[in-house]
Amino acid sequence: MRLFRIGSTALACVLLLSVCQQDVEVGDEQSDEEEAPPIPVETTAPVRGDIYATYTGTAPIEALAEADVIAKVDGEVRELHVEEGDMVSRNQILATLDGNRLRLELSESQARLRKMQRDFQRNKELQDKGLLSEGDFEKLRYDLEALEASYNLASLELDYTQIRAPIDGVVSERYLKLGNTIKTGDPVFRITSFDPLVAYMYVPEREFRQIAAGQPVQIEIDALPGTPVIASVTRISPVVDPETGTFKITIEMTGEEQRIKPGMFGRMQIIYDRHENVLQIPRSAIIESGGETSVFIVEDGIGIRKLVETGFSSSGKVEITAGLTDGENVITVGHVGLKNEAQVVVINEPDTGVE
Repeated sequence: MRLFRIGSTALACVLLLSVCQQDVEVGDEQSDEEEAPPIPVETTAPVRGDIYATYTGTAPIEALAEADVIAKVDGEVRELHVEEGDMVSRNQILATLDGNRLRLELSESQARLRKMQRDFQRNKELQDKGLLSEGDFEKLRYDLEALEASYNLASLELDYTQIRAPIDGVVSERYLKLGNTIKTGDPVFRITSFDPLVAYMYVPEREFRQIAAGQPVQIEIDALPGTPVIASVTRISPVVDPETGTFKITIEMTGEEQRIKPGMFGRMQIIYDRHENVLQIPRSAIIESGGETSVFIVEDGIGIRKLVETGFSSSGKVEITAGLTDGENVITVGHVGLKNEAQVVVINEPDTGVE
């Protein structure tokens, strides 16, 4: 009986100790929760301004007009009148070939033509008097026309010794050197027109109803940082490529004074719609989870989660169409993983400037 009383006393002590330990642990947890410091966050004020709906893509810059100049006669290069980089106009002389042989052929053709013209005139007088048959006279007429064509051809070939620019533009390549002997068909120059320049983009068919001719395009060029170019959509293909599911659009740039060179790489932003004076916040403030879009605002040191509806987004800003007012600063840093109604402390001065 004595042993039973001792065992009961020991068991009671163990149970009492366990309860005391649990009370201590619960107390520690409550103390930790009460002493948890507020979470530091950064906030910013919404702004109002215009926001654009855009389609972005990339494409190389190309010349709309470019031509290889081809030699039309054989000859030795006697003079070079232009160099690479020179601006030229249509029909401007680029180089001159040796034309001595062609001049002699022209002189010979001219002499034969003059003789035939005199003979034709004498025979015409005879034909008028009835002293020459109609058939003989017609043969003389054909011979005269043949000599006139031969003379014109010789004159044209001599003119071809003056190599001319077929279009306005810049001499982008020179293939010949002074003293070279070139043959008919040899390429001698390349002329590139810098006005206008174009870019061809292939846009997914889902955007077909959004893109239209005349829409403005902002182009950022890797080789010209910080100097965006304003262009426009000039043409849209009326068909969609069934293999790629895209349609072709042409973007044209004019009046750039040779800042842009064919071959440069451009990042295109086509502006197809605009909302004016709308509420905007940084994209970094948006939280998307479970099919819902929300932001956190700060009220009396508490982070409050608010569901919002969004519209256009552009240049790091998102349009807010519902769920937020102008005076509610949104949390932009520290909101990831933040619980609703958690204590927060703002560590920056919110930017209240209006765009």
